[in-house]
Amino acid sequence: MNTLLKYIGVFVVLVGVAILAVPYLMNGSTSNTLIATGMTVALIGYFGHIIINKKLAD
Repeated sequence: MNTLLKYIGVFVVLVGVAILAVPYLMNGSTSNTLIATGMTVALIGYFGHIIINKKLAD
């Protein structure tokens, strides 16, 4: 269980990147809301990864 929990932040970052990349690759319109959502999800995953790994190291 700790192994899966250790990488949950990375998966969330990848979801954020997918939110940013899919509309761009499909030549769709990228609105500011979509960009802000993707970056927010990616940042939550980034900081979540750091916090979770610090908690598991203790």
